[in-house]
Amino acid sequence: MTDDLTPDIHPLLLCGGSGTRLWPLSRKSYPKQFARLTGAESLFQASARRLSGPGFTAPMAITGSDFRFIVTEQLAAVEIAPAAILIEPEGRNTAPAILAAALALEARAPGALMLVAPADHVIPDAAQFRDVVQAAAPAAEAGRIVTFGIRPDRAETGYGWLELSEAPDADFAPTPQVLKGFVEKPDAATAQAMLEGGQHLWNAGIFLFSTTTLIAAFETHAPEMLAGTRAAVEGAERDLGFTRLAPEPWAALDDISIDYAVMEKSDNLTVMPYGGAWSDLGGWDAVWRDSGPDAAGVVTSGPSTALDCENTLLRAESDAQALVGIGLSDVIAVAMPDAVLVAHKDRAQEVKQAVAALKAKGAPQAETLPRDYRPWGWYESLVVGERFQVKRIHVTPGAALSLQSHHHRSEHWIVVEGTAKVTVDDEVRLVTENQSVYIPLGAVHRMENPGKVPMVLIEVQTGTYLGEDDIIRYEDVYART
Repeated sequence: MTDDLTPDIHPLLLCGGSGTRLWPLSRKSYPKQFARLTGAESLFQASARRLSGPGFTAPMAITGSDFRFIVTEQLAAVEIAPAAILIEPEGRNTAPAILAAALALEARAPGALMLVAPADHVIPDAAQFRDVVQAAAPAAEAGRIVTFGIRPDRAETGYGWLELSEAPDADFAPTPQVLKGFVEKPDAATAQAMLEGGQHLWNAGIFLFSTTTLIAAFETHAPEMLAGTRAAVEGAERDLGFTRLAPEPWAALDDISIDYAVMEKSDNLTVMPYGGAWSDLGGWDAVWRDSGPDAAGVVTSGPSTALDCENTLLRAESDAQALVGIGLSDVIAVAMPDAVLVAHKDRAQEVKQAVAALKAKGAPQAETLPRDYRPWGWYESLVVGERFQVKRIHVTPGAALSLQSHHHRSEHWIVVEGTAKVTVDDEVRLVTENQSVYIPLGAVHRMENPGKVPMVLIEVQTGTYLGEDDIIRYEDVYART
């Protein structure tokens, strides 16, 4: 509880999405919420920090199994200990995810206030946003479901809108408003009319409610989903520091958003206007807009250079790759080590069509980054040949790979940063910078980082088959099989 006896607010971060609109930076294997798009922290880290402080408990998070260690690593990097991390067996949209978290929270804190927020939004003024959330708490305590509406500054067709019974105050004071209705993503003319009318706000997809209120809404409007989600929560299993929801009842749930499942059917919704800056970074045009273009409308990131350009975003993600634009106007150019996007800024929302086309061709770039994140760190392939592969492997301090062997390949490790503790069959030794070790085919081996700084090594694999599934695990601190 806070000092003035107002109830604590329990944040829930939704971080299981795998959006494609920021391809090639955001991919299914590493979606945008974990990327550093507009600052030194990832969107997920910034969201967790924004929802921390007086009046807020440690955040909960719900995500997919593939991202569970990324979540813990990124929270640890900003020194935030989560209250719980729920693992979805598979993606089922926001309705089951939010309901599962509400049921889990209700079990340990009946009637608690829960704030639901996507983990990929940008809200620069964190203090202002927290104040507005606190101002909405009395309405949530009184049994209202509060949705937050954003002051629109353009006729945006990519967002849903909220229709109010009357226009907010001119200064956008945090005063709850009566919701008249939801408006789906409009056409340009409708969006312009709503912008000029002053009685519509953008739908941010952020909600505040008591757990008992939300559960009651599902009992009224989606009882089958409530029963199935409750079974998934009651059958959940602990896995290291995670809570894995039971897969069988979860698989039977509808894939549906919280808006369609209950919000648009409920009669106890209230809108809290928010007049500060906000963006969901829903496309590269939004990244350009929210990155502070210079006087010519140019944004550069990484080793990129703009010459005589205007209204253009140039973003290079590799220090070994220079990106230069000359005489460009209204262009988005994003260079990754394995893929490059060049598009007219007005067509940035069509990037997902490019991803679909690449996926149809079987191109790995459609969904997978060249850097593969694991619970112990990450690796990336530098060179791939028919019977050899060269990787860079980055192991975080205190982390260890599994004790393993391979049927089809041998490995040669060269430490280039830090110190590795290496096990090869019965021998254990330390390998420091500029030293190397050979792992024969079939040898049982492991690498660990016993130090306080990251350990980096170059791995050269040779053999008849180099796939990641050629691993026999004997021991693993992350409970992988």
